Amino acid sequence: MGVKRRPFGAVDGQPVELFTLTNGGMEVSITNYGATLVSWLAPDKEGTLGDILLGYEDVGGYQVQPGYLGAVVGRYANRIGGAYFELNGRGYHLAKNDGENHLHGGKQGFSHKIWAAEEGEAASCAFTYFSPDGEENYPGNLEVKVVYTLKENGELVIDYTATSDADTIVNLTNHAYFNLAGHGHGTILDHVLKINADQFVPVDPHCIPTGEIEEVGGTPFDFRAGKLIGAEIDEDHPQLKNGQGYDHNFILRRTGPDLEKAAEVRHPGSGRVLEVYTTKPGMQFYSGNHLTGQEGKGGRAYPRRSGFCLETQYYPDSINQPSFPSPILRAGDVYRHTTVFKVGCEK
Repeated sequence: MGVKRRPFGAVDGQPVELFTLTNGGMEVSITNYGATLVSWLAPDKEGTLGDILLGYEDVGGYQVQPGYLGAVVGRYANRIGGAYFELNGRGYHLAKNDGENHLHGGKQGFSHKIWAAEEGEAASCAFTYFSPDGEENYPGNLEVKVVYTLKENGELVIDYTATSDADTIVNLTNHAYFNLAGHGHGTILDHVLKINADQFVPVDPHCIPTGEIEEVGGTPFDFRAGKLIGAEIDEDHPQLKNGQGYDHNFILRRTGPDLEKAAEVRHPGSGRVLEVYTTKPGMQFYSGNHLTGQEGKGGRAYPRRSGFCLETQYYPDSINQPSFPSPILRAGDVYRHTTVFKVGCEK
């Protein structure tokens, strides 16, 4: 158990580092650029280690990447319709970086910032970032902390906290792209996904919620019993057309505020299993529809649907949808959010 660190390149003359957490059987590496998950070495059913995260060799790839691979995104993850919201009677115009909408914190969100890093005890590392009032036109001086801890049982615990000196909105998540066969090893359509959700959030053609809630039963969005990601991904369904596949928030089946299981993914070929636990009410399942074949680690290509994301979060555009859980962080309160990714293997 421990932490190793090494150089990972530089951004505008500022050095960037890579921190590797080890638990004796796995290694998880994170860079302080975007507090980004870079790699996760995990054994398959034969005991062979493989990297199950899409990513880049050094920080240069993350500076120009189109897909937020592995990054912590914020101040507001996912989309805000019309790049506009109102808070306390005042309107805030945000960057339109996704058509007419705002996506993942704007043109220079948390994913493209250098965070301060501090090694913790055992296999743990804390990343902190100060977002000044008015950054990307969000209100309030916001202090954010994200702590990654790799446990001996294969759990990667991600603890998020944030405080602000003025009312603001906060929605943080990690945008890791997983492929349990190993990054660069084909599509994720042969993965078996189970989501503990009876409902999902329908979206318009620009992936902005319509404000409605839809039952998953009888639709391609029913993953309650578990099924191949590719089983119905190309069905003639209006929501699949709007998302160009799966790119939707699922309303998790919850009984309280504590950690609860949100999803499970199995890859029969490798035997690897990923479990997701969270304190958040929603989870965006994204099937990598907009990956374009860019070159990642080891020169491997990442074509369309070669990675999947399970982004635990508030619902997209929830600040503009009164019936959705509120993302408002009041001055002096503490934003808290924990998500656990647990990787194991079936023999």
